[in-house]
Amino acid sequence: MMKLLSSPFSPFGRKVKIAMAMKGLQDRIEVEAVETETPVANKANPLGKIPALVIDEDTAIFDSHVICEYLDSLAPAPALFPKGGVERIKTLTLGSLADGILDAALLLVYEKRYRPEEKWHAPWQERQQGKIDRALAYLEGQRYAPAWKESPDYGHVTLACALGYLDLRHEGKWRGKHPGLVAWLEEFEKAVPAFAETRPK
Repeated sequence: MMKLLSSPFSPFGRKVKIAMAMKGLQDRIEVEAVETETPVANKANPLGKIPALVIDEDTAIFDSHVICEYLDSLAPAPALFPKGGVERIKTLTLGSLADGILDAALLLVYEKRYRPEEKWHAPWQERQQGKIDRALAYLEGQRYAPAWKESPDYGHVTLACALGYLDLRHEGKWRGKHPGLVAWLEEFEKAVPAFAETRPK
């Protein structure tokens, strides 16, 4: 049996857990709760990052994007990654944008978690917040609130996890200015029950 190394609070790990559920692979993957830069995490990924998917004693896959691509290859439906062309590029671009939101949001959390307050750097914090704000405004302005056809894909899953993380660690402040994305997330949750099932508690 494969083993997913992750934390219940990791938005990147949540992305993988949702992909597992969508592909019906839960019975083939054991989830082990670990933190970053622990001996278990370091063995699977030299960077000490999670999630990592341990395939066997000699093979582990990381990061979340790569894991999701691998999971998509294990079951035919629903397709998380279009096979090619413009549709695949759209999926990867949305996923990249949502991962960028997550990266900036995590850095803001780490700034306060790991540095004393007197060393917080306001211009740097504003720079990270600016990335989040611009990305959300861009998505809100698209008006298509990125739609899916038969089922949400990897890009949609990543965006949902990014918005969920902003709810968890940033007090949901994004919601006031982005009613389109709020409505979009509600529709995503209806379409993908695993989003609610993987919500950190």
